[in-house]
Amino acid sequence: MKERVRVLVVDDSALMRKLIPLILERDPEIEVVGTAMDGAFALKKIAELQPDVVTLDLEMPRMDGIETLRTIMRNVPLPVIVFSTHSREGAYSTFKALALGAIDFVAKPKDAAAGNLDPVAYQLAEKIKVAKRAGGPKALPKLEAEVAAVPKKSVRAAIPPNRIIAIGISTGGPNALQYVLSQIPGDFPASFVIVQHMPEGFTDMFARRLDECCALDVQEAKSGDLLLAGRVLICPGNRHMMVRRMPRGEMVVLSDGAPLNGHRPSVDVLFHSVAQEFGLTAVGVLMTGMGDDGAEGLGTIKAAGGVTIAQSEETCVVGGMPRAAIMKGYATKVLPLDGMAAYINSQYGAQHGGERTDSSEKNEKAEKNEKVPVTTPRA
Repeated sequence: MKERVRVLVVDDSALMRKLIPLILERDPEIEVVGTAMDGAFALKKIAELQPDVVTLDLEMPRMDGIETLRTIMRNVPLPVIVFSTHSREGAYSTFKALALGAIDFVAKPKDAAAGNLDPVAYQLAEKIKVAKRAGGPKALPKLEAEVAAVPKKSVRAAIPPNRIIAIGISTGGPNALQYVLSQIPGDFPASFVIVQHMPEGFTDMFARRLDECCALDVQEAKSGDLLLAGRVLICPGNRHMMVRRMPRGEMVVLSDGAPLNGHRPSVDVLFHSVAQEFGLTAVGVLMTGMGDDGAEGLGTIKAAGGVTIAQSEETCVVGGMPRAAIMKGYATKVLPLDGMAAYINSQYGAQHGGERTDSSEKNEKAEKNEKVPVTTPRA
């Protein structure tokens, strides 16, 4: 019989400490070996029970989740899944936890206090099993000082991009994206469109955090946002994102279409539209994540003549998504995480700024007739 994943549940709510084990043990591959009401108890239980994976609430008395996570990562770097509140404050703490080494997170439903955890039961169980396979947290490569991103400009010209770089990413994505995008200069002539598997309510905070640490202009996408040089658009949670060439310029369009591959947003939806609209000038990048979302879309970009890149499996937190594309022969380039920004800069950076998509002239005329908001650095 397959060995079950041993899980320690850490939550200050007595109700959650009863309900979380119940929903997890519906899965025959999971065994809840104990619970803890706060971080101090959790550390004792970890030493005593030696779980494979910890689920961690962040809002707890005595020793909160962030301090608990720091101690776990310092002393016994186990895989940790954050399972905490779905709120603005909760989102901020969750991204802090991911930066400290948590593998992934699941947002508690808004009515969790009423005992309704069923909507996230399967997702939580699957992420726990993936976390066990992934092992402990992977440290990001250290940045060299000379490749650090240049400061943001106070005023950014609205210039059409020379390339559209579409990125699909999931588990391990927040830290990996920050690592790559922070090395891209603010005068980069291409535009990025990104699908990060993330629930509704978290992507705006995620975009803000990326914007603070990158020279690029990063924001959560809205329908009609123009694709501009140096701009990064993050697909909102629970929406699909596509690109379109329109009379007023190249832009993103959001939709509420049915989930694809079990995801909304879906990387495949974005990649298929990028292949259709941009063909030879499209660049598809598939990075760390579980499952196979984006593999077929990457194949579509390759068939359309675009460039296709996959992150090397050994540098992923979870290698499922890029592995699926590599095995099908859809990735023309396989790069480690610490080589991705250098490759993107060398191939599509400022030295290639004169090369534009065939609709650039139309876009430039559109920009003269329409004021596009420019981004100034946040305080």
